[in-house]
Amino acid sequence: MPIEEDFKILETKLLQLKLDYDQYFLGSRPREPVMLRGEVQKLIAFYSNQAIQNTAMRFKFGSICSRYQAYKRQWTEVLRQIEQGTYSRHRFKADLHERERKGGAAVSADAASNPSAAGKPIDALFQAYVEACKTCGQDVKGLTPAKLDGILEKQREQLRGRFGDAAFSFRVAIEDGKAKLKATRAKA
Repeated sequence: MPIEEDFKILETKLLQLKLDYDQYFLGSRPREPVMLRGEVQKLIAFYSNQAIQNTAMRFKFGSICSRYQAYKRQWTEVLRQIEQGTYSRHRFKADLHERERKGGAAVSADAASNPSAAGKPIDALFQAYVEACKTCGQDVKGLTPAKLDGILEKQREQLRGRFGDAAFSFRVAIEDGKAKLKATRAKA
């Protein structure tokens, strides 16, 4: 196989490895992608010991190695923060899961339309959403509980159109580095 093809495969694997690590750090992937990292490491070690005659290919390989080293330093730092418990996204998720266990972050559609009926659960959802937005670096300027209630009402209308008059619970989730409101149909 020509060296150009190997470098294209190496670049593709490196990109996939970066995406896998991003998913792992966001919590949507259960385990660290060590197998793919080992494959990339082996390819880099193999070509590091080879004499690459083509100057363009040697430059391309050098840039791939530099990118991999930068990613590796970043991943090592985030893994260290996770082990120490100081990684902010994981702390946010842990706090959110704790609140969900206590019943504070999930809000039913009926309770969200009538906040006085359930002891202001819309405030708990609002606080969780604002914290998630801040964690992800999203702008929360101008966001109020009333605006959030309007957003939830729009989602309820769309869900009624698709599923009829079912009750829904809303929760805060982080996907692709953005805070989102997720609806779950309440069990009858």
